[in-house]
Amino acid sequence: MSRRETQRMTIGDFLLRRLEEAGISHLFGVPGDYNLELLQQLEDHSSLEWVGNCGELNASYAADGYARLKGMGALLVTNAVGALSAINGVAGSYAEHVPVVCICGSIPLRSIDRGLGMHHTMADGTRDRFLGAFAQVTAAQARLTPSNASIEIDRLILTAWREKLPVYLELPSDIAYLDIEVPAESLVLEQPSSDSERLESCINAIVGHLSAASSPAILVDLDVDRFGVAGEVMELAGKLQIPVAVSSTAKAVIDETFPHYVGVYNGNASAPSTLDAIQGSDCLLCIGYRPIELTTGDFTAALPADAIHLRGHSADVGDSNYQAVAIAEVLRGVIAALPYATGHAQVARQPMDAAARAHLDNEVELTQAEYWQAIQSYIRPGDVLLVDNGTSYALFGLQLPPGCTFVGSVNWGSIGYSVAALLGTLTAAPERRHLLFVGDGSFQLTAQELSTILRHDHKPVIFLINNGGYTIERGYLGKTESYNDIVTWAYAALPKVLRPDTTARSFVAETPAALHNALAAPNDRLIFVESIMDRFDSPAAVTSSSNRGAELDYGPRGPHHQEGAQLRPA
Repeated sequence: MSRRETQRMTIGDFLLRRLEEAGISHLFGVPGDYNLELLQQLEDHSSLEWVGNCGELNASYAADGYARLKGMGALLVTNAVGALSAINGVAGSYAEHVPVVCICGSIPLRSIDRGLGMHHTMADGTRDRFLGAFAQVTAAQARLTPSNASIEIDRLILTAWREKLPVYLELPSDIAYLDIEVPAESLVLEQPSSDSERLESCINAIVGHLSAASSPAILVDLDVDRFGVAGEVMELAGKLQIPVAVSSTAKAVIDETFPHYVGVYNGNASAPSTLDAIQGSDCLLCIGYRPIELTTGDFTAALPADAIHLRGHSADVGDSNYQAVAIAEVLRGVIAALPYATGHAQVARQPMDAAARAHLDNEVELTQAEYWQAIQSYIRPGDVLLVDNGTSYALFGLQLPPGCTFVGSVNWGSIGYSVAALLGTLTAAPERRHLLFVGDGSFQLTAQELSTILRHDHKPVIFLINNGGYTIERGYLGKTESYNDIVTWAYAALPKVLRPDTTARSFVAETPAALHNALAAPNDRLIFVESIMDRFDSPAAVTSSSNRGAELDYGPRGPHHQEGAQLRPA
């Protein structure tokens, strides 16, 4: 057996080299004394670009947004205080199946070996607390040493890419400049090949079920995007002429102008045609489906009991479970094995609700209905749309043109995610138009990252709804309570405050006419549109979902049953 070719490199330079080979060209984070040596190596030798953030939480959100467009992201933090600040965002990447490499500059290996006390620790002699914390929210973890660095760096990066999950790597501050022997060849990102017998058996089983069905259908979740198989799904649906629906977490993963696309499946909250196509199927192929209350109409989803479940590396077909089968190989095999269909009828897509199309130009005040009608007309093919929790969830009800990418943290639901994630998506794909939809409550959590967006001269369009607080929470409980109120900022003035020399255009829209004036502005610079609305005006679907969520959260004896405790649909 021939020995593979090696070369000598410092640990830090090898880590940076591997990140580049994984397709990562930007590193987000916050400098700290334990990570400065790696940052200096980046400045001296690497082609990676450093993107400094206002805080580690924001950096984790930005890396997540970046990874959704580039395939993988990375952030750099410092021991304990930086790592724990970022852990919420990393946990979100885990919940949302996003491959992110979290690098933590940690206390010197010398101090670990000798038990020396250091700052940014508990000062109690422990050394593995944070590895333990990140073990709960990452697919793999490691503390680098000179003897394991070459192996562990490759293991973690490959695990993140293959599993579509974050990983955590501690780099002690005194080893980055040490030379070690590393592989000379480039890192190759590839999925492990399927077990040939399991793959053939799995394909045959799925083909058998689909061939015998009279009303097959497909339901996809976000893993269709993460594993890059949206093209295969549409090819299969087109070949068989069968309906394909998406979970809300997979909004825009399937081209919404695709003839066989039938909308978002969300249990009883689905359009009737979507509900019939999915729940009435006699062979439902679910791809990456992970139900929670927000994606099942509060557990009203009723999938066929014999639904096929295909995941990244395994599948359930009938009573059989298949391991070591790669999702792309399975789909390509099924497509190749099935003949073109001629008998399956297409399912008509549900038209947009008539109320959402109502023309409200005569309204004195801007309303949610007018707002989202205008946004529907504003979105164009190829846009990147970011959404935060709240009334901006009305975006789920819009029909998106081809080529759009939808970025949201639906499973994890951490408010403020979208503002910092916007920095990540802008960095990953600056040639595309990026639209942020956020409420005032979510915006206030991570607003400072707007300064970084301005610093790098990015040109997104930011749509902020100013309605005085947490409107989605008012639908749960506390319609008029002060705990759902927030202080009112001069939001449209912030670009100028955060960067006095900015050329950004800001608008305050209190009427439909003012909103349409803002939407007519050329997007040759950052546009900030603050739309002021009544605090009790909320899209009916969003409010209804909050009402149902309160029943799940608080039960039959909960305070939400009191008169006037909840915001309710108009």
